[in-house]
Amino acid sequence: MKDFVAELQWRGMIHDVMPETDKHLNEKMRAAYVGIDPTADSLHIGHLVGVMMLKHFQECGHKPYVLVGGATGMIGDPSGKSKERNLLDEATLKHNQDALKKQLAQFLDFETEVANKAVMVNNYDWMKDFSFLDFIRDVGKHITVNYMMAKDSVKKRLSSEASEGMSFTEFTYQLVQGYDFLHLYRQEDCSLQMGGSDQWGNITTGTELIRRIGGGKAYALTCPLITKADGTKFGKTEGGNVWLDPERTSPYKFYQYWLNTSDADAEKYIKIFTMLDQETIVSLVSQHQEAPHQRLLQKTLGEILTKMVHSEQALENALRASSILFGRNTTMEDLQKLDIQTFLDVFEGVPQASISRNQIDEGLGIINALGAETNFLDSNGAARRELKQNAISVNRAKVKEDYVIETKDLINNRFVLLQKGKKKYYLLKIAD
Repeated sequence: MKDFVAELQWRGMIHDVMPETDKHLNEKMRAAYVGIDPTADSLHIGHLVGVMMLKHFQECGHKPYVLVGGATGMIGDPSGKSKERNLLDEATLKHNQDALKKQLAQFLDFETEVANKAVMVNNYDWMKDFSFLDFIRDVGKHITVNYMMAKDSVKKRLSSEASEGMSFTEFTYQLVQGYDFLHLYRQEDCSLQMGGSDQWGNITTGTELIRRIGGGKAYALTCPLITKADGTKFGKTEGGNVWLDPERTSPYKFYQYWLNTSDADAEKYIKIFTMLDQETIVSLVSQHQEAPHQRLLQKTLGEILTKMVHSEQALENALRASSILFGRNTTMEDLQKLDIQTFLDVFEGVPQASISRNQIDEGLGIINALGAETNFLDSNGAARRELKQNAISVNRAKVKEDYVIETKDLINNRFVLLQKGKKKYYLLKIAD
């Protein structure tokens, strides 16, 4: 068994930890859990810190539990956004839980018959038949309102000028989450809960319930909330969250997110989001600092995570797509290998014009394609001048004035890529 707390410590993954947690974990195999909100059928990279904590926990010889908050996800955590969450029906919860488990299986071992294999549980299973009267009698009476009001998550919401107050539903969130910890302590001998630093108050409510009702001792450990060096939110782009589901965020865009991180962030992220050992990371950071323009840390991050979250094939496609814009020897064959979504991602923001399939079937002269039909260039005369200067490419291949665009030039049977010089692109798209 490895020292789990020490492992997280050098990686910069500990914000708060209860005294003697390391001693408790080093005695024998222990069980710990992290809660995940099931309101979507995909994780996003904001979830990855908690997931990596569980992965390290399992690698250190302990048993990880993922708690899907089917019940708490219906309430809304006061430490987060002010709006309460929508009630989800059981069918949606089941669908989301299955989808999340499939993604988590890329990180955690749920299948191997070993003592510390990962387990997924849903608090809806034990909360759905718990009556309100039973809950306030068996749980609520053990925690005072004064104790609950003293939590930072509650105080911040109540003191915020933008807040409209807090409903009773949200106020009880920490009791429900605390009961989850008590339930897992009793049923699964789970003695540690982990989460983001904003969850410290909710987690310690659980340890207090275990002390008062369960008569035992439990532990809490939180990680820092991940931030970016420029002050913008980690895991967000102009298009929203960076998801693990390839239908929501393509592997190409996923890879690009890591590739575009700053040097300062990459040094931090390489410790948090990979399983590379300390010696390897120190070496990588040193190499990166000697030649930062080569972006070694960013490329390593992108390659490891894209392969882990998606697949080796998805990584190869992302790397191929990444070289399209800048590679000198990109061919029509390279372009054809990109699926439609990745192709559109690569050329996102490039001006487009729609043409009919008949125009392609009949043959579209390159001068018309550049000028009158699309206005890519100002006029047919401008098109001729650029063609004479050998500045025009169709699907990355140079063409002359007599070139005719035909069906054979269609990428994915839908697109033709025009280019002037090295950087000016234009996309012809078959009208649906």
